[in-house]
Amino acid sequence: MTSAGFNVTSSLTLLGFSWLSGHSSLLFFVFLLMYLFVLFSDSLVIYIICSQRALHRPMFAFVASFLLNSLTVSTLTYPKILSDMLLSGAGLVQVSRTLCLCQGFSVSTLGGASFMLLSAMAFDRYLSICHPMHYAVLVTPAKVVLMLLFCWMLPVILVAVSTLLASRIPLCRAQLNRVYCDLYSLVSLSCGGAEAQLSRLYILLLAAVLVFPAAFLLFSYARILFICLRRSRSFSSKALHTCLPHLLVFFNFTICVCLDLLLRGLQSNRESDSTLIISIVILIIPTVLDSLVYGLKLKEVFTHVKRLLSCRRDS
Repeated sequence: MTSAGFNVTSSLTLLGFSWLSGHSSLLFFVFLLMYLFVLFSDSLVIYIICSQRALHRPMFAFVASFLLNSLTVSTLTYPKILSDMLLSGAGLVQVSRTLCLCQGFSVSTLGGASFMLLSAMAFDRYLSICHPMHYAVLVTPAKVVLMLLFCWMLPVILVAVSTLLASRIPLCRAQLNRVYCDLYSLVSLSCGGAEAQLSRLYILLLAAVLVFPAAFLLFSYARILFICLRRSRSFSSKALHTCLPHLLVFFNFTICVCLDLLLRGLQSNRESDSTLIISIVILIIPTVLDSLVYGLKLKEVFTHVKRLLSCRRDS
């Protein structure tokens, strides 16, 4: 089994629950509650944005798209993890390589799209606050649709190439130290060689590409802050209150991604409880916090949420 020609093509093993002896029921309950909360809260905010004509504005279109991404990621990961907990008995989980590639492609694509959407929100807020006289001309419904398509299609194309490269490399190991599949961890199981190096380099380049939308986002909010410092206190307060939810989501998302990348560099592919725990935390925190931030911190959305819930309670 140590030969370089050993090729794992049909089945991989997730180590995600091998350390949960005696705690699987508790974690299953926590995951189920988190998934139900994300499913309900994201769907509620998306429904409110779509149903309320007053919220048919570019900023809320981006928010609804971002929450749709978050909801899709949760649906692609939480049910699979919950079924793994039930079927594996807190042990090793078998998964086909094809399914692993599909999950890795979906999670990476939606993660990249979320980052792009956060940058689009920053651009929208920059134009709205720094160039209000030209905002209606610069941000038309047609341009919003084009921006949304760009935010989704670019990650699809880039990650599709990475997935194709990962599908062609031979694997010499079959144990994945994660609770869900991702392309970088899958490539780390390779036997080495030029194809594996190319695939790993391409994935690192994709991660480096995220620096550009992040830099653009920070530049946009820095310009907004600069403009706010030169305007009245009421204008500054309103502008900063509008930008705060986007900044909270951005920093939460960025910190989780950086923590994940840092942990991979430190732990490599060795089995580690801390790696497994943090991979779970990185999955839970962004999806739950996104729902809370956009449901509670955006005043326009929160007003409709309270009204809708109070009507249901009264009825």
